[in-house]
Amino acid sequence: MKAVRDIINQVISFILPVTVLVIIPLYVERDLDIKHIWVFVIGLIIISVGLAVMVMTISLFARIGKGTLAPWSPPKKLVTVGIYGHVRNPMILGVLTVLIGESIALMSITIGLWTLIFFFSNNLYFRLSEEPDLKKRFGDMYTEYKKNVPRWIPRLKKDL
Repeated sequence: MKAVRDIINQVISFILPVTVLVIIPLYVERDLDIKHIWVFVIGLIIISVGLAVMVMTISLFARIGKGTLAPWSPPKKLVTVGIYGHVRNPMILGVLTVLIGESIALMSITIGLWTLIFFFSNNLYFRLSEEPDLKKRFGDMYTEYKKNVPRWIPRLKKDL
């Protein structure tokens, strides 16, 4: 029964990325005309990189953190391995990469603006809500992690 509940939680957690990556871009960019195939292909390559990062982070949250990417079902253990040893918010970097790829593929200034709004709102959310909550939940382990791993710009060398 627990395995079924875990699967349902994982599926429900995809509400956020589907909304951010599909529903809102389709809403703000109604002209889905592909203007230049080579630009579209470059955008698709960037989207693929972002999706790969997202898959890695979701997998780490499920396997190691024993939770989901959704704030209502967060990991129970602090994840500091893999890509999380290089940057604290790789999931959002993956989402931003997908959005940048979408804006390039569709040559959409509107999706580019949505990308900026998404980044700045998440930056504010992390500083005001998520990081204080992680400090409360994981204590000194999170403080040490935060001290050694940057929020947005990945380090090439892992410290942890």
